[in-house]
Parts: sequence; structure tokens; C-alpha cells
Amino acid sequence: MGTISTNKKVKHDYFILETYEAGIKLTGTEIKSIRNHKVSINDCYVRIKDSEAFVINMHITPYVHGNIFNHEETRERKLLLHKREILKLHSKVKVDGLVLIPTKLYLKESLCKMEVAVCKGKKLYDKRQSLKEKDQKRRLEKVGKNFRF
Repeated sequence: MGTISTNKKVKHDYFILETYEAGIKLTGTEIKSIRNHKVSINDCYVRIKDSEAFVINMHITPYVHGNIFNHEETRERKLLLHKREILKLHSKVKVDGLVLIPTKLYLKESLCKMEVAVCKGKKLYDKRQSLKEKDQKRRLEKVGKNFRF
């Protein structure tokens, strides 16, 4: 099926240094809502507690045809990573002052996967510079489209 949800603000607000693929531990009706594209990862982040990674503030809308066993919308969900990956990420967050932000949620062979990026925050002047470069690139493409051989 492909990509379910992306976090477009990450490239604007952060420098992406590395990405990791992680599985998510879900309950019964959560995967049904995800397959219906009723999920948002715009305001979520990853926190490491007790050598385990958790995604926080990921909003999954309750399943429409669910019953009393429906899930809580913004509960903490455990990420499934190898222990050495979690330790490596934990050291980067603690020592280097980096953050872990989910960038993409997708289905891979009927399993729900999340792409987690190790990011460094951009300053205001970095954001302006990236917007300037994007605008220049857009103008060059426009000129190239109008000018044909």
C-alpha cells in the first residue's frame, strides 16, 4: 500500500542526520484505523525510557466500527528496535543534544513501520537560507520551462 502519513515539517525545522526503520506495537483496532489513513504524526516525537523507545503524541482516530475495546487516541506506543540501536540513539540524544522525530509511517508487507530520524534543530537563519534556496530552484525551473531549444 505504501506511505500512510508523512511529517512534512521535519525538513523545514530540522537537519536530518540519520534514519532508522522501526516497527510499532499496536492494539486491535489501531491497525484498522491506520489502514484507513486515520493517523497523524505531525506533532509526535520519540522518547527513550528504561532502554525502550516510545512514540509520544501520535494520533490514531478510533476505529468507526469498533466497540468498547477501542484504543485511546494519543497513548504512548512502543517502538520495536534492536537493543543496540536503542542504546546508540540514547547516547546521541543525551550526549550530542539531538532529537528523534518520526518522519514517515508506512505499511511494509502488511506490517506497520515508522521511519525515525535523528535530527538537529535549525536556527532561524538556517530556515531562511533553505527557503531562499528552494525559491531560487523553483525560479530556475520556471525559466528553464519557458526557455526551450
